Amino acid sequence: MRLSSRSRCHCEATRRQKRHLEHRPGGAGQSWIGETKTFMSDQAIAKGTVQYLGTGRRKTAVARVFLRPGDGKIQINGRTVENYFPSAGQRQKIQQPLLATETAGKFDLLILAHGGGLTGQAEAIRLGVARALQKFNMELRPAMKKLGFLTRDPRKHERKKYGRPGARKRFQYSKR
Repeated sequence: MRLSSRSRCHCEATRRQKRHLEHRPGGAGQSWIGETKTFMSDQAIAKGTVQYLGTGRRKTAVARVFLRPGDGKIQINGRTVENYFPSAGQRQKIQQPLLATETAGKFDLLILAHGGGLTGQAEAIRLGVARALQKFNMELRPAMKKLGFLTRDPRKHERKKYGRPGARKRFQYSKR
């Protein structure tokens, strides 16, 4: 006997919602604390540890940055920063907000980045770190704003147009 498509669809939707709740902040055993949307698990609340979330975007890259009190360890998608970013310039770009606010070595960074290339991800992480630091202490905002760390770069990839080989490029003009 086959179930009607409506009931099957409803069951799949609820299963998907349950699965989604298990993997996102605020799921089982976790809660959002305060208006700054600081994510904390029940165990973290018991320990007294806090974590600040900052989201950064650049081109097509998105980075979620979790700022936790610690000794300065940086982990990106489960890898060390030296392993993830081979270029010293990209590693330096990530730490710019921490160095500007003199908080380097006081926080551990857990970063989840996806999309785009390495440079786009590095700049998205920089914005995420700056936003997380702002949630930690609003007095750091003027210094970071002055250096441009809180400004989202709006430049994105422009789509290819029909009748042209690219977004702006045109085919060679032939007079005859």
